[in-house]
This record gives sequence, structure tokens and C-alpha cells, in this order.
Amino acid sequence: PAPCQTPRGITRRGLPVARFLVKRLGWMLLTIWVVYTVSFFLMRAVPGGPFSSEKKIPPAIKRNIEARYKMDRPIHEQYFSHLWSTICLDLGPSYKLEDYTVNEVIAQGFPVSASLGIFAMFFALTVGLTSGVISAVHRNSPYDLSFMLMATIGIAVPNFVLASIAVVLFVFVWPIFPAAGWGQLSQIILPAICLGAPFAGYIARLTRTGMLEVLGMDYIRTAYAKGLGTRQVVVRHALRGALLPVVSYLGPATAGILSGSLVLERIFALPGMGSHFIEAATQRDYTLAMGMVLIYTVLLFVMNTLVDLSYSIIDPRVEVEG
Repeated sequence: PAPCQTPRGITRRGLPVARFLVKRLGWMLLTIWVVYTVSFFLMRAVPGGPFSSEKKIPPAIKRNIEARYKMDRPIHEQYFSHLWSTICLDLGPSYKLEDYTVNEVIAQGFPVSASLGIFAMFFALTVGLTSGVISAVHRNSPYDLSFMLMATIGIAVPNFVLASIAVVLFVFVWPIFPAAGWGQLSQIILPAICLGAPFAGYIARLTRTGMLEVLGMDYIRTAYAKGLGTRQVVVRHALRGALLPVVSYLGPATAGILSGSLVLERIFALPGMGSHFIEAATQRDYTLAMGMVLIYTVLLFVMNTLVDLSYSIIDPRVEVEG
């Protein structure tokens, strides 16, 4: 193209993608505001509060505590005050974790949960895609039955049961991995496998279903008729079309796996965010609960946006609408 002209590739693809991202950003901000508003008023509509306990607090002390956390103000003033602080990326102090702000809790816990989630998702994708492809190519064979049986077991068995069995086998019977802790690669492998096992089962079944559908299409038969081998047909032609259901599943799955697991983090003594989701709700820690909800909302929206963008990469027939 001439120096003063915009390349056609950018005009046709770059601008729609940019418009799509801007539109998604607007929807994300609106969604975060709606989730924030609903969560804010629902938490305060439930009887009790963060400073309610079986031991009765003297009224003067309770008033001082509420004044310190600005809970003595009218509800609408609390809403707008905390909303503005959230917009400024200041989620406020934790009501139950003394001397900790919500930002500090997330900064300490999120890297641990995210690292565990990345290893778990890598394991799930590797095992799930491989077993799903093999099962589809060798349909109704012993490989197919074995892999689908393991996938069903991985989905059906709760991860805390799997983690307990794994600890007994690989920590006490065969001392291969450490029992708990964080900071070394050997301490990540066992909890990552336990966390990723159910996801691997779902991915395997989705991959098998997608591959069986694609392998029956005309262009796959044409590829075989041209003399291409099974590996070339599967890797270069069939796998791309079979990935769409898997990619759709990965959006919410990745958001959930990155935000931590309460049970596994307790079993393996990992300082992640999983425990904070439950503790913040049970202890009525309003600010920490709000921070956990917003983190999950942002992760879910970002992952779904990446999934939508990946559709146009996997399948050229899918166009991104700006």
C-alpha cells in the first residue's frame, strides 16, 4: 500500500478487533458496577454484621469500631464512599484480618492461587486433549474405553477425596512429593494434579465429542483420499475444528481455577485465596468478600473475552464484530 493508505488487513481485521475490545471493556465496567451494587446491598441485608459475635460488646466499644470503619454512616454514604475507593483501586481494610487491607490479602494470595491454577490447567489441557484425541481416533477400542473411564472417574470423584488418596500414596507409601508447603516446584505438582483432574476429564470428553463430529465431515474424508496419514489429518485438519467446544469451556473454567480452591489449599497448606472466599462470607467481612467477588468477576469477563477472540483464530469463518 501507499505510504498514506492504511493496509487492508488492518482495516478489515484490526479495527473490528479494537472496536470489539472497547465494547467489551464498556460492558465489563457496567457488569462490575452491577455486581458491586448487588453484592453491597445483599451483604448488608442479611441479619448480623462483621462485629456481631456471641460475646456481647459494650455499646461504646461497638460505636467506636463502627466509626473507625465508617459503618455508623447512612447506607447510601457507605455505598458511594466505598464505591469511589474501589474505583481508585483501594478495596479498604479487612474487618476481620487485623492490620491487613484487602489489597494486601489479594496481593499475597492471588500469585499462589494463580500459579497453582496455571500448572493445574496445563496438566488438564495436556492430559485432556491427548486422551480425547486418542479416544476419538480409536473409537470403541480399549484405549477409548480406558480413557473415558478415567475421565468419568476424574469428574465424579471429589478433589478432596483424590487429594487424600494422593497424599497417602505419594507422600507416605511412596515418598515422592512433600506433604505440604509452598515455594518449590515439587510442592506444586501434587496439588496441581488433584486440582486439574476434574478439568482434564471434562476436556477429554469435550475433545472426543468434537473430534468425532469433525472426523465425519467431507473435508476430512478428502484429506484421507489425498493420501495424508492419520497424524497429519488429525493435527492439521481435524483438531482445530474440534477445539471450539473445549475453548468455550476454558473461559469459566480458567476463571474458577485461578481464583483458588478452598479444600486443596487447606489440605496442602497453601497460602492462596481459596480460603478467603469462604471465610469472608461466613465472618461477614464485607470488604474482603467484595474484593473476592470483584476479582472473580474480572477474571471471568477477561477469560470469556479471550475465548471469543480465539474463535476467529481457530476458525477463520468466525469474524469478530466490532
